[in-house]
Amino acid sequence: MLKKIDQGKQFLEEHGDLFSCPKCRKAMINKDYSLICRKQHRFDLAKKGTINFINHQIKTDYDKEMLSHRQKMIQIGLYEPLIQRILEASQEVSIESIVDIGCGEGSFLKELTDKGLEGTKIGFDISKDGVALATSQDIDAFWCVADITTLPFADQSMTHLLNIFSPSHYEEFRRVLKPGGRLIKVVPEENYLKEMREVFYQDDKEKQTYSNEKVVTKFKEEMTLISQERLTYQVPVPTERQEDLLAMSPLKWGASPESLRKAQETSIEFITVDVLVLIGE
Repeated sequence: MLKKIDQGKQFLEEHGDLFSCPKCRKAMINKDYSLICRKQHRFDLAKKGTINFINHQIKTDYDKEMLSHRQKMIQIGLYEPLIQRILEASQEVSIESIVDIGCGEGSFLKELTDKGLEGTKIGFDISKDGVALATSQDIDAFWCVADITTLPFADQSMTHLLNIFSPSHYEEFRRVLKPGGRLIKVVPEENYLKEMREVFYQDDKEKQTYSNEKVVTKFKEEMTLISQERLTYQVPVPTERQEDLLAMSPLKWGASPESLRKAQETSIEFITVDVLVLIGE
């Protein structure tokens, strides 16, 4: 079996035309274990076969511990109906190349691939920890560290973009999408993980609610809406996954120490997934 760095090199040899320099937008060539543009901006493959396209520090709280907990929850089927809907949506247009924007530890791309997702697959995140974890996913995909404001992809290079629970940069999305290409964006609805909100914010009713109105309005302003569909369902939470559930989401970041302590003493039997799947071109 090839080492991960050699797998990365092989991917770039086969699909290097999908990339462009995030600094100057020039095309890049694959040379040895690097991508180099005409202006000699150079991005080297790491030992795990990844590339870091960000040359400045970006702080993120999405660390290895949090993403590992999320991975375990996804593995027990937390997003199973959502993943099935994304797969169906992606197949409405022939899949050639697909990017998971804000891929985290790569679980969504892994689950989609296991269920039949085709095409050339790339996942990126600003979290180095997330990308490092993603390299352990047993699928044929390329992982990189990148910023949505300066995507390292060529103009009109992708047929599909996945934007699941992540920020958007529509100017860049439109630039890299092929004509007729699709953006599949998933945003929380008002009851998303409501049981966790109730536990973390017992004394703050305002934080127990959520509105995605601004996000949805922005999507419709920036993209041509093809469809929108709300998915709402509940998933049982096994006792051995209680800790993973409480630690998998940014929801805990705003909770008080007292609320976090109470949360550890609370058992959540079912968790609600309530999301809106937006498809645009």
